[in-house]
Order: sequence, then structure tokens, then C-alpha cells
Amino acid sequence: MPDAARHPEARFSDRAEDYVKYRPHYSPDVVKAVQEACTLRPEHVIADVGCGSGLLAEIFLDNGNRVIGVEPNREMRRAGEEYLARYSSFSMLDGTAEATTLPRMSVDFAVAGQAFHWFRPDETRTEFARILMPKGWVVLVWHDRNVDSTPFLRAYEDFIRRHSIDYEQVTHKYLAGYAALERFFAPNKMRLIQQHNQQRLGFDGLRGRLLSSSYIPKSGERYEAMSRELPQLFSSHAAGGQVVLQYDTKIYFGHLDR
Repeated sequence: MPDAARHPEARFSDRAEDYVKYRPHYSPDVVKAVQEACTLRPEHVIADVGCGSGLLAEIFLDNGNRVIGVEPNREMRRAGEEYLARYSSFSMLDGTAEATTLPRMSVDFAVAGQAFHWFRPDETRTEFARILMPKGWVVLVWHDRNVDSTPFLRAYEDFIRRHSIDYEQVTHKYLAGYAALERFFAPNKMRLIQQHNQQRLGFDGLRGRLLSSSYIPKSGERYEAMSRELPQLFSSHAAGGQVVLQYDTKIYFGHLDR
């Protein structure tokens, strides 16, 4: 396994700018779902673990919550601080899911967006149970890219598989599948809410979205081959100068026993 896979906190050091600009944002409907399912209120304090560029934190800040970001990668931490600088109720810590540096029983929610598959589950469970208030909630969110519902999505998935460095080894679909998440919450019940999201992207947007993924090369022969082929992929499927990426937004939530 390459060093980057052994040290996931380093994988996005050279991708922070693309991540902020080209990753799909979270809909306010995610907050609405958490309000209905977990009685989220503006006074609740939230730890966004693996906060990265702050895309998930943003929708909770817009709800009036105080959000503490926890992020081990310096470049992503800086990107998040810059992106969320307009929010006085946001702060960022240098920490990991396994060692957040937060005080015991200091937050009402521990959330993670597009990040839990990088965590070590057993240690993370212990740490989340430590920092959560009694009856606190864990909420894990992913934009699960649809890979086969349109000809473009099938072609894009094939493109990624052919040009990626280690896609199958690090994609969350394998590292954090449903059974693994059930084990994380056990013996408590895990629940799931699904929503839908999409991105309409021009060529520059598609290229940026591709390069925001840590399993995609950014230099060398594989990068050059990928860059030569990408315009053909886009032109073959674009309508009105755009292609559409579709996502199932999956929200897993539950309590943890101490």
C-alpha cells in the first residue's frame, strides 16, 4: 500500500483549492433532516470531525449552531478557516477523529462529511463517546456518486477506474459500507436518511471535480494520459456545455453507548 494510503491525513494537501471550488456542497435539507430526526436546535454545539474545507460545517453554521472543526491536514485546515471566516461561531482545531483534543462531554453532535472512511473506527468510537454529551448524536454524511444511472455516469466511472491510483482501495463504498457502520453504532440502532443532489459542470468544473479526488494522479504519465482523454469524455456527453453528476446523499445517525 502506498504511503498516502497509510497516512490519509496527507492525501489532500495538494487538493484543498480544488476541493473547495469543485466538490458538491451540502443542501440545507441535510440540516432539516437532522432537525426532524435528532431534534437539532441552534443552541447545540457541533464537532465537525474531518472538517476539511468546511462544506458540511457551513450548513450547520447557517442554522445558528456553534461548530468546532477538527482537521489534521494543515492545508485543508487553512482552506476551511478561510472559507468559513465570515462565521464568528466557527473555530478550527488541529486534531484527528481518534484524538480530537476536545474536552470530555463538550459537544451535542459529532458529525463527519465525506470523511469517516478515513477514520480508525474503534478508536473513533471511543473518542466520540468521550466528547459527546449524554444522549448526544453521531451524524455521518456522504455524497455517494451515482455510477450507472446515465451513459455519462457509467463512462465517468470507467474513466476513473482506468486512470486512478488506488480508487478501489480507498473509496468509502468499500471502507465504510453499511455493515461496517452498523458495527460502529452497535449495540445502538443506526438509522439512515437518503436525499438526492447533483452538480452541473462545464469542462473546467469537471476537471476540477476530478482532481479534487485523492485517488486521481496530478502529475506524471498517468496524469498526462488522463488529461488527453478527458476532453473527449466531456464532449461526448455534454448537453448545453455541461455534464451532470448525480449523488445520493446518505445521512447515517445514532447514539453511542459510553
